[in-house]
Amino acid sequence: MTNTAISFEYDVPGLADFQKRMKAVMANYPYLVIEKDHIIQGYAYAAPFHERAAYSRCSELSIYLAPESRKCGYGRKLYDELEKRIREKGILNLYACIAYTQKEDEYLDNNSAEFHAHMGFERVGYFHQCGYKFGRWYDMVWMEKIIGEHCKGGNLSYETENCIASAPSGKDCEGAVYDWKESL
Repeated sequence: MTNTAISFEYDVPGLADFQKRMKAVMANYPYLVIEKDHIIQGYAYAAPFHERAAYSRCSELSIYLAPESRKCGYGRKLYDELEKRIREKGILNLYACIAYTQKEDEYLDNNSAEFHAHMGFERVGYFHQCGYKFGRWYDMVWMEKIIGEHCKGGNLSYETENCIASAPSGKDCEGAVYDWKESL
């Protein structure tokens, strides 16, 4: 957080605060990490889109990867597993709130929006100059992915896609995805 505008937080949360956030998410939603050689490469989690009951079939997703772990297929592995798990909870709509910039700089590029588009998300909202960090203004986009059919009466129906991701050649991108619970 100290060298990126991917999050609009100014200060790195302390360990206790971060654990509290994680536990709140894990009470009802998956919180996944991906590691290679016992080193965490990234994490992703689902959370409620909104607290009102009518939004109970919607979820907001978040993903963070170590800079050296990008373009390795880890994001796809995390999101594929996350999507599988939240489908089981009856979630139909996925949302992502993403920092965005008109001019890429040392703090922010638009890789996250591009990744989400690659994963089947579509941009549904754009907020201009709504986040101020590092002495400059950044934009924000909302992206959406529909993963199930909205049936009359709230019944569930899913269409599945079989997507196989491959890492760029020459890059060792093996990694294991698992629930983040063991160290809390």
